[in-house]
Amino acid sequence: MFRSVKSASSAVLHFLVLAVAAGLLGGCASSFPPAPASAADADYNYVIGPGDSVNIVVWRNPELSTSVPVRPDGKITAPLVEDLPAMGKDSSTLARDIEKQLAKFIRDPVVTVIVGGFVGPYSEQIRVIGEAANPQTLAYKQKMTLLDVMIAVGGLTDFADGNGASILRTAEGNKQYSVRIRDLVKRGDVSANVEMRPGDVLIIPQSWF
Repeated sequence: MFRSVKSASSAVLHFLVLAVAAGLLGGCASSFPPAPASAADADYNYVIGPGDSVNIVVWRNPELSTSVPVRPDGKITAPLVEDLPAMGKDSSTLARDIEKQLAKFIRDPVVTVIVGGFVGPYSEQIRVIGEAANPQTLAYKQKMTLLDVMIAVGGLTDFADGNGASILRTAEGNKQYSVRIRDLVKRGDVSANVEMRPGDVLIIPQSWF
């Protein structure tokens, strides 16, 4: 009888070990669909955000030409232009808005806006959270890929579950996709490289073992 009880206990223990192992493995596998390889929008135009700088050139009016920062509230102030919203506009749109403001004071102004800094609005920045070596926010660039992002953040930590990572795509209503970062950066599997989209959040979980 003692042997039967011992044998039954061993069987139960073995079953529990297998169940726990299966649970851990299941926790590491992502339930999200794979991220599409291509995601960039061919019609993408960079839009201005707080922290960017704008160089305003007013043709034949050098006294009105200047370089100003975009304030935290997304507005700019320049000669004869006060508190003009700049955030979320491309350079051409902002130039036309400045022309409308200057037209109150000078005849037929012609304005060119050159953007620098390239921080972009928060809604278009790439955020990396979790087990990256240097989690941070990155300015989006056209055709930016997952590999570009991982190089910028210094790769994975020793505790990262790289193949359990996912992209939260705000441009698609917070749809989530799985990505295989470990295969990409540790094994050089270029098939795991995917394009990013403005506003993506890359989530890198911690490995359980």
